[in-house]
Amino acid sequence: MAIDYSEKIPNNVDLASNKTLQRALEQWQPGFQQWWAEMGPEQSQTSDVYLRTAISVEAKGWAQFDYVKMPDYRWGIFLAPAEEGRKVNFGAHKGEAAWQEVPGEYRSTLRRIIVTQGDTEPASVEQQRHLGHTCPSLYDLRNLFQVNVEEGRHLWAMVYLLHAHFGRDGREEGEALLERRSGDADNPRILTAFNEKTPDWLSFFMFTFITDRDGKFQLAALAESGFDPLSRTCRFMLTEEAHHLFVGESGVARIIQRTCEVMVQHKTDDPVKLRSLGVIDLPTIQKYLNFHFSVTSDLYGAEISSNAASFYTNGLKGRYEETKITDDHSLEGSEYAYMDVVNDQVVSRHAQAVTLLNERLRDDWVSDVQAAIDRWNKVPAKLGVPFQFTLPHKGFNRKIGLFAGHHISPEGKLMSEVEWTHQHKNWMPTEADRLFVHSLMGRVVAPGKFASYIAPPARGINNQPVEFEYVRFN
Repeated sequence: MAIDYSEKIPNNVDLASNKTLQRALEQWQPGFQQWWAEMGPEQSQTSDVYLRTAISVEAKGWAQFDYVKMPDYRWGIFLAPAEEGRKVNFGAHKGEAAWQEVPGEYRSTLRRIIVTQGDTEPASVEQQRHLGHTCPSLYDLRNLFQVNVEEGRHLWAMVYLLHAHFGRDGREEGEALLERRSGDADNPRILTAFNEKTPDWLSFFMFTFITDRDGKFQLAALAESGFDPLSRTCRFMLTEEAHHLFVGESGVARIIQRTCEVMVQHKTDDPVKLRSLGVIDLPTIQKYLNFHFSVTSDLYGAEISSNAASFYTNGLKGRYEETKITDDHSLEGSEYAYMDVVNDQVVSRHAQAVTLLNERLRDDWVSDVQAAIDRWNKVPAKLGVPFQFTLPHKGFNRKIGLFAGHHISPEGKLMSEVEWTHQHKNWMPTEADRLFVHSLMGRVVAPGKFASYIAPPARGINNQPVEFEYVRFN
């Protein structure tokens, strides 16, 4: 299914056959371009960047690579191929034909789901817009820009759904997506994690590793939706999202590798000594992991959720890989385990599975993060460094859900406020930690050169050499 790049808005949805929709999106397009000029990557408008651009939505050969100026990037509307005879696969509508139009009774709920997902896309671009000033290499700068343009395209994906299926309400929501700003006191982004700052490249890599991984699981759950246009949109977004996770996981792994190399070379694990040698000590990387893991955990919402139950029962949002699960896909009478605080103890309890779908999706995400942590841990092990990264308890530093208001250690111990105040600086980045990491953030843009705190990648992008000129400055 090829994408038509001769159109003002590239698409594979035959936009030209719906002139009203086409005009509405063409009226929205200048606002998007203005938002990109104001809030996209700083001082990047004239550079030629070696970017991939989707040319098809088929699994093989779906993208091409070439130099592009980011303001000229052809953002567009791409849906995965329609699945003939597709059915709703779960909930009360299981077995019915998937919906091509929004069912009236679910209109406001679906709009809210799409807007919330759509709001995260420009938010992350806004959070990351300063990072080009401190890139550790041209390779990493190119990866940042690739993530940024694809988050912009994902915004287009959600705005298309709003315009195509929600009339005036959808058009107004599309405008509002361009008006909110990450971290703005008066008009912030919808979800708290997307109002946090991304001040340095360790934070960026942790964000793409952990928070974009939440995006993977949310998109996968929406890809199961009985509303077929949403499902098809999210299925193609997942194709692009995979690179974002790679950028984060490999970025942190390269920081770990460089630190371990210096530890072996200088025969030291002293954080003060290592910092003086221009690398980030492993305990500080663990603190960043703890922080980003806990903040992202809150994105899944409360463990017990009537909204999540309603989304599932009504066929709007499924579980991760819903069709691979061997149950009745209705969850009637099924239970699921969750953790709670009872009588000053963290305990395991059970409740109706349909009310615990947020928790199930969070658990799937945790398993995926843990698998990646296991891959990280091969780096120090290979170099003979006795250090292992660990995920904190799911109740650690939580602000939403059953653990909100409680103080839980990374090991899962319930603590008093006094104990927490005394100890938490050992588990999360302090101001001194952040200032040190920031001090390493010098800009490196000579081809094949890398900042002191990060190792080169094992290979380049699209089979190019590591020293390839991924960004050309004009």
